[in-house]
Amino acid sequence: MPPAIVDAEDLRILAHLCVALVVGGAIGIERSYHGRPAGFRTHALVCLASSLLMLLTLYQQRWFPSAESVRLDPTRMAQGIMTGIGFLGAGVIFKEGITVRGLTTAASIWITSAIGVMVGSGMYFPALAATVLTLGVLSGFRLIEARLPAHQYAAHRLRFHRDEALGEEAVRELLARHGCKVSSMSWRLTDEGRCVEYRMTVRTSDARNFSRLAATLQGLAVVREFVLSPAGD
Repeated sequence: MPPAIVDAEDLRILAHLCVALVVGGAIGIERSYHGRPAGFRTHALVCLASSLLMLLTLYQQRWFPSAESVRLDPTRMAQGIMTGIGFLGAGVIFKEGITVRGLTTAASIWITSAIGVMVGSGMYFPALAATVLTLGVLSGFRLIEARLPAHQYAAHRLRFHRDEALGEEAVRELLARHGCKVSSMSWRLTDEGRCVEYRMTVRTSDARNFSRLAATLQGLAVVREFVLSPAGD
């Protein structure tokens, strides 16, 4: 009777990879839903790759028949995976003005890799539990975080004609009336000395104050130009 093309061990390996694909894709769907660049396919591939590399150590007798006489450490593969995945995580983090974006996505890639390692090792229960907890953090904690009191920051640029420019104290008082405080301020002459420009970072405890401030600035005739860019998450 000819040997089976696919044996029970091959089916177990396939199960490892399929579970990794499913749990990694589940986390990626949440990221895709919120418009993150590293979404469904990225997380699915990260988890699948991590699982595949761990299978390389679990089934090392297939490619290294003398493994019984040599001491091998499968955890070194896990360490290498977790170290290497940092480069992929760093690629989704970028700074835009005073906003740093992508930190949560980078963390989700890192935990997805860890889950893939667990699936590749055959530890399905902790892998599935970690998947549920990760989805809970990404979805449920978002609602909690939105309700926590926190300072809101915005990059603010304000330009006046030189002969009509408000002084620094007047600008600070204007911001204070709208519940905003200046964290840092710089000033310069622009347009060959014809305009005075203030650049600053402002903070408030209520993001709606930025809208009120913008409405007031639109009504001031002395304001030639302003930019108010709230920091995103």
